[in-house]
Amino acid sequence: MTDKRVRIREAIVVEGKYDKIKLSSVVDALILETHGFRIFKDKELLNLLRRLADQRGLLVLTDSDSAGFVIRDYLSGAIPPSQIKHAYIPQLVGRERRKRVPSKEMLLGVEGIDGKVLADALRRAGATIECETTGQSNEAPLTKLDMYEAGLAGKPGSSERRRILLSLLSLPKMLSCNRLLEVLNATMTRSDFIKLIDEFQW
Repeated sequence: MTDKRVRIREAIVVEGKYDKIKLSSVVDALILETHGFRIFKDKELLNLLRRLADQRGLLVLTDSDSAGFVIRDYLSGAIPPSQIKHAYIPQLVGRERRKRVPSKEMLLGVEGIDGKVLADALRRAGATIECETTGQSNEAPLTKLDMYEAGLAGKPGSSERRRILLSLLSLPKMLSCNRLLEVLNATMTRSDFIKLIDEFQW
């Protein structure tokens, strides 16, 4: 039987073992767990993640709840920005099959997300996928000024515009403006962004 999993060069970080099991059915990659908040005290694991980030790059794929963002922010502060990429799953209300009750925030975690959605999230984050080539754009990356001029930051109604855009892109609603900028730069060119904003019905 042919292995249909996507092969990714970067090491991927998830929160728990069920996330790892689910993601292992989607990608062929080195997947490590933070064991929830245990990463805050596990210096050996953090040192390993730092070493892997330096050697092959790190992809962070946590749940879209507040706990997932706390872990994501911790890793962002511990690893150089050039060595880490962030993949985001949409905020979907639901409950994983193995759980008797939904999570505190009523959101599906990585383990409850469809495999194709997970693969797409990793691609959007800029994962290095073997046997796939991506054309490199010569266009300058998007900046905070572009976000301002598009009405996504610093203007009346900016928060609502970002919320609508995040929903359109299937990204978590609590994504900060800076993180949204990172995602946009990883997934589209300046021309793509301008076209998207021009066509968008606010």
